[in-house]
Amino acid sequence: MKTENNNQRGFWGSRLGFILAASGSAVGLGNIWKFPYIVGQNGGGAFVLIYLACILVIGTPIMLAEFTLGRKTQLNPVGAFDQIRPKSAWVGIGYMGVLAGFFILSFYGVVGGWTFAYVVKALTGAVLAFPSPKEAGAFFEIFIGNTGEVIFYHALFMGTCIAIVLRGVHGGIEKACNVLMPTLVIILFLLMFRSLTLDGAMQGVAFYLTPDFSKISANVVLIALGQAFFSLSLGMGCMITYGGYLSQKENLTSSTIYVVMFDTLIALLVGMVIFPAVFAMGLEPTEGPGLVFSVLPTVFAGMPLGQGVAVIFFILLAIAAITSGISLLEVVVAYFIDQLGWERKRAVLIVGGAIFAFGVPSGLSFGILADVKLLGMNFFEHVDNLASNYFLPLGGMFTAIFVGWVWGTQNAHQEIEKHENKFGFPWAQCWEFLIRYVTPVAVGIVFVAKILP
Repeated sequence: MKTENNNQRGFWGSRLGFILAASGSAVGLGNIWKFPYIVGQNGGGAFVLIYLACILVIGTPIMLAEFTLGRKTQLNPVGAFDQIRPKSAWVGIGYMGVLAGFFILSFYGVVGGWTFAYVVKALTGAVLAFPSPKEAGAFFEIFIGNTGEVIFYHALFMGTCIAIVLRGVHGGIEKACNVLMPTLVIILFLLMFRSLTLDGAMQGVAFYLTPDFSKISANVVLIALGQAFFSLSLGMGCMITYGGYLSQKENLTSSTIYVVMFDTLIALLVGMVIFPAVFAMGLEPTEGPGLVFSVLPTVFAGMPLGQGVAVIFFILLAIAAITSGISLLEVVVAYFIDQLGWERKRAVLIVGGAIFAFGVPSGLSFGILADVKLLGMNFFEHVDNLASNYFLPLGGMFTAIFVGWVWGTQNAHQEIEKHENKFGFPWAQCWEFLIRYVTPVAVGIVFVAKILP
């Protein structure tokens, strides 16, 4: 194995920079696009409570485990598993994480391109010209079927990610997130203030924050668990890779808590933006995946200063997409830098170009390739399904098993305690119990539930 020098590999310049970058990886379209519509479809406040419980019991233990693996080895996911258990089958979990990063970014880059396009369309007022979600939805479908436009914005999004990652960990990723993440929070608070001042907004707040446990079923719990898992960027190697750029002096426990809190806060704030606005405009919160691209433009069109609000919202969506996109690209780039000894520039340009090319069929899946289907799914849906429903849950589950049983919680415990306050009772015992028994079982249930018809 070849390992490049530290200048090529890079390290975080500050603890805050790491927390913002890791939070940026976790905060993505899953928080801003997916979270609101699954809350709307699954009963509002009660779902939010279950989601928060899953974040605490499942998400936090796995994130701490991934950060610990990364800092211990100072390597990418493949190198991390290989260093602790050389030439064993466990290295396959690392390869799964790198492949997940490659596959997810290939179609994520397409969706990221959609967000870039909608910033432009909001600036021109094109997305606000429709009286109902039906017309706005038809406009969106025409847009994603336009081959040239979709590929252009896909290229623009990937080019942005490549340009940031090309500048390295400290000079590129960290500096970008130091600006983008605070900007995202400011935009969210501005949008929330605007939503809450609309007539009828309190109905949306009541729906969002008042639990109705009659809406809860086993399936709703599984959906909440899956969303908690995926919204934190777990199981795809991002947090192992980012943990590998940490100095030995950083407090892993508090860093994990800050990242989880930041990610969860963003998701909760997004709900406080969307549900008051949707209810104030007399629309349904159960719209589903079209909520952001079909319903919200109609909401913006009906409110005072709606165009400005629309522009700000889609800029927010684009920022969230970028901060996740650069972390996914860095996972794959780090593999070629650490394991094959490539220089960063070569790795970023070749990997970024390959991901863009592999993403082109996903971009065409709603246009000229819309009728090309296998097992009822187009190319975009197959790549999404393989990465999201197989690689991620399996990666998270086996990472928990590896840290809990193979490497061992005592070894992980020693790494966590380096240069920080004692990771003592009851927190250490609680984490060890969760990572060994609760987390792998819960993620395994989600995985089985997702693949069963």
